[in-house]
Amino acid sequence: MATPEKTRPSTLSAAEMEARIVRYGDLRPCKTAFIDAHTPGSDQKENFTVIGGGVSESPDQHVHIKETPGFNIGAAGQPPKCRNSLHVHRTAEVFFVLRGRWRFFWGRWGNAGEVVLEEGDIFNIPTGIFRGFENIGTDYGMIMAILGGDDAGGGVVWAPQVIEDARDHGLVLGANGKLYDTKRGQSLPDGVAPMPLLTEAELATIPEPTPEEVVPRYVARYWDLMAMAAGHPAKVIGPDAVLRDRPGFAVELLTRGSIPEEMHVSDRHHVLMVMRGHWRLTWDGGTTVLAPGDTCAVPPGLAHGLAPSMTGEASLYRVTDTDDPAGATWQG
Repeated sequence: MATPEKTRPSTLSAAEMEARIVRYGDLRPCKTAFIDAHTPGSDQKENFTVIGGGVSESPDQHVHIKETPGFNIGAAGQPPKCRNSLHVHRTAEVFFVLRGRWRFFWGRWGNAGEVVLEEGDIFNIPTGIFRGFENIGTDYGMIMAILGGDDAGGGVVWAPQVIEDARDHGLVLGANGKLYDTKRGQSLPDGVAPMPLLTEAELATIPEPTPEEVVPRYVARYWDLMAMAAGHPAKVIGPDAVLRDRPGFAVELLTRGSIPEEMHVSDRHHVLMVMRGHWRLTWDGGTTVLAPGDTCAVPPGLAHGLAPSMTGEASLYRVTDTDDPAGATWQG
């Protein structure tokens, strides 16, 4: 979604803006996105790619907006007691809880540490550690994700036991990063080997941080951020933010009164991810209302205004591209 200076829009029609909005109610799930799609306990999860292709391993995955602003936006929806299996990312993976109550866990066997997140809480998971998550609420839950890099790091690395369990239930991951379902009569193409398992030597290099090392530095709580956002945007992820990092994007939380309602222009991509309330977005060309779970990609150079459209709780996460390269989590 990189926009050359000379082609940056000064106006958009209502239809053009709507094409840059992914409504929560229009999200299209994929139930075969990853290698654990048949593994009991993980076989009910739904994966969504909102902006960019993310790290899905399935050709069935629908991508809502293909162009990226230097990062990807995705989501995971799961019923209670459903979990996402242990894997490693090469670039940033940031989650905030849109709906429900979630347990995030990490380590080679998932027992090095864990933290429970409530709605609105955000977790900048340290790059390069095994991580997984499960819905521990009582209803269907949804978490929204920000993945570093245009290619989201090129995919994920699975814990060996995840690949072995998946094979026992009919799914094989090729070294080309694609899934093959033996229950559908699929097999690895000629010349494509199975994805190799990490060796014991490679596994020994993957950190196993303690909760004391992870929680204070990588987790931010929603109501703390709301308090800090009362008069200006709360800096959530950035070099001088609550969670100090430079993953190729910055994250802020906005609430009522965080920004003036007047139109303003940025030379950066702004991706708006509504958490609570309804927000009126106005620009030279139209106006629309964003609801909880909606994602909107505002391009550079477009004057726009943003304000809650009704009384009550209102919040959204704003993600902005930066000049920092996508890479491992940085802590200074």
